[in-house]
Amino acid sequence: MAPAAVFETPNINENFNDHRDGLALEATSDDIDQVNVLKAALKVKQGTATQEEKDVYEKSQFDVEKDKTQFRQYEEACDRVKNFYREQHEKQVGSGFCLCHYSSADSVQTVAYNLKARNDFRSKTRAEMTIWQAMEKLNTLIDESDPDTSLSQIEHLLQSAEAIRRDGKPRWFQLTGLIHDLGKLLFFFDAQGQWDVVGDTFPVGCAFDEAIIYPGTFEHNPDSSDPIYSTKHGIYAPGCGMDNVMLSWGHDEYLYHIAKEQSKLPDEALAMIRYHSFYPWHSAGAYAWMMDEKDEKMLAAVKAFNPYDLYSKSDDVPKVEDLKEYYLELIDEYFPNKVVKW
Repeated sequence: MAPAAVFETPNINENFNDHRDGLALEATSDDIDQVNVLKAALKVKQGTATQEEKDVYEKSQFDVEKDKTQFRQYEEACDRVKNFYREQHEKQVGSGFCLCHYSSADSVQTVAYNLKARNDFRSKTRAEMTIWQAMEKLNTLIDESDPDTSLSQIEHLLQSAEAIRRDGKPRWFQLTGLIHDLGKLLFFFDAQGQWDVVGDTFPVGCAFDEAIIYPGTFEHNPDSSDPIYSTKHGIYAPGCGMDNVMLSWGHDEYLYHIAKEQSKLPDEALAMIRYHSFYPWHSAGAYAWMMDEKDEKMLAAVKAFNPYDLYSKSDDVPKVEDLKEYYLELIDEYFPNKVVKW
């Protein structure tokens, strides 16, 4: 658990869904990360990785001496992760709901669901909290499910930030590492389940690429049989730019929109937040036809961030109270309004 601290009371406009199993969400998120780590490891071991991928895997300064094979074996995580993605890619609830609820098509990662999710996001403020309050809230909501959890959410966030800081990266980069997973608060607000909070992201409105993890699980997604959405380009034009692409809704998109509207973080930081789970793009090279000139630079930024997201989780446990003052200054530097609308 996190060290004892004076807790600031956030201004909550709507009750958190406290009955949700935060530990289960974090276990799923960890399994997803472990599968992505081990996919990268297998490519290196099988000799199919590019030199760039080898460099990311083997030469990240903060984990030069870390044995990446210490992570849980690939096969152990695969079944749980595949079940998660089957739900994310094809999940439907029974028909018969009126449109004021969710129709079967709306309750899966489709264009219809994503349009509604974005409209819902903009329709209300779920809470008003500082960034540090949000970190404490996420800490409480997830860790209260398991009083014996070995590492708190704040400690997880600080691990990434401290690894970035040790490598001498810019202050905005350090802050990005600190906040990049705060969008998981979405699970306790309006989320339908784990499937629209965590997991690898992908574009909706065009054909689902084979590079998406477990592509066969899209078989029953309604958009797979749509005459427009099932085509390669769908509703997009080649070179349209990722800024104009609708990615599957989840904690990345949620935090990206908050940071874009309420922070002074540079485009590179926003790209790290938005695309760090977009593995089909930044790791597999899919959807390159969507990219414009700006995206080349953003892709490089995301690739620079990726190892800090995946490999810092087994670092030494940071001391929260020793680091809090430093990171509060960083937060104030890039979030001019201390109280953020969530």
